[in-house]
Amino acid sequence: MVIEARTGVLDLCRRAIQLAEADGATQAEALVQRSDQQLTRFANSEVHQNVAEVDTTVSLRFVDGKRIGVASTNRTDDASLRRLAESAARICRVQPEQPDFGGLPEPGAEPVTAVAGASSPSTVEATPERRAEGARAAISAADAAGVLAYGSYRTVTEHVAVANSLGIACEEERSLGHVVIVAMGPDGEAGYAEAAAVDIDDLDPGALGREAAAKAATSRGAVAIEPGDYPVVLEEYAVVDLLDMLGYLGFSALAVQEGRSFFEPGKRIGSDLVTIRDDPADPEGTPATFDYEGVTKKPITLVDRGICREVVYDAQTASREGRRSTGHGLPAPNPWGPFPLNQIMDAGDTPRDALVEGLERGLLVTRFHYTNVVHPKLAMITGMTRDGLFLVEAGRIVGPVRNLRFTQSYLEALARVEAVGRDRRLLRGFLGSVVVPAIRISAFTFTGATEH
Repeated sequence: MVIEARTGVLDLCRRAIQLAEADGATQAEALVQRSDQQLTRFANSEVHQNVAEVDTTVSLRFVDGKRIGVASTNRTDDASLRRLAESAARICRVQPEQPDFGGLPEPGAEPVTAVAGASSPSTVEATPERRAEGARAAISAADAAGVLAYGSYRTVTEHVAVANSLGIACEEERSLGHVVIVAMGPDGEAGYAEAAAVDIDDLDPGALGREAAAKAATSRGAVAIEPGDYPVVLEEYAVVDLLDMLGYLGFSALAVQEGRSFFEPGKRIGSDLVTIRDDPADPEGTPATFDYEGVTKKPITLVDRGICREVVYDAQTASREGRRSTGHGLPAPNPWGPFPLNQIMDAGDTPRDALVEGLERGLLVTRFHYTNVVHPKLAMITGMTRDGLFLVEAGRIVGPVRNLRFTQSYLEALARVEAVGRDRRLLRGFLGSVVVPAIRISAFTFTGATEH
């Protein structure tokens, strides 16, 4: 796999590999990430900070037989790259052998075509003034609703290059814009809105500000309700947590190989309405051609109409089963294994209003907060609601309620999905990007109340 260098980062990879081979590496891999990150923050309805960071990191994986050492640096002159190779070599030679190490990945037999839409000029060229204008639009919406706006507007441009001594050599520019807004009122009422996009022209901070402000304004005077099992509508911000947790706990080949995953091929874990894919080429997500080992990213169906189908592999987990990586490797050293970084849940055919109208008595949940794993094989999660929880009766929102704590198997939640929204959002999760609809679940277990 060869994609020619355009910015010099692939040349850095090749130079690091040459130095590793000169120090006796039997195989070597270099990953270069050149990033330009800029962030505009606002609080108390005022822009208070603009920060920017430009950095280039070179990570070298040095292989000597079955021993592996990894070192990194953000200095790219020849002397620093020599020290990088020397450090990786020293680390390698004091490591124990890895008996099941299958070697670095080799180039695929098929020519590689770069995916479209990984980067956008509007995002790459974004200025502090552009982000400040977005913040001003969000703040104006909060002002109109009598609440304060807090949040950030971030733009990121990254050049990623991977090469190894077996012939892999690839480079790609990727970009992302991300807006997060929390609106808060004088009595602690709060609302939330978020959006991500490869092209910041697709972001509307003013609309997000109005969404968060309206949610905060309608959260005033929240009352307490008893914990228990309630039908719920989870907005997209809550659904992200479901997919993130399931990807983290179960859709990794390493989790399956170590016997800690809920995943079994053919096992039903969701209703017929639930289909989840990992698709790095889908333009609704954040397209990417290759992973951090330089392997072409394959689209993977994780759950097909409620049934477990596939998991994702990196080079090491794939070699254990005599197969090729699916292109889900993370930067070395990586004790966590592969993860799905481009999860997408298929849309349904239910209009957003109809999701709520289908509740006789239940709750509308904006998002989850501080979620933690209780039992990985059951995907049992504990956490709390945040930034807008509402009681629904006879298909209508009747008022705000105080946040609730929950302990719930996310597998059981998927099995109880009875309606899926037809609209979706691109959001950021802790594993990567996630494209999700809102969903209605017939029962969700809330185990305790909070003070607010």
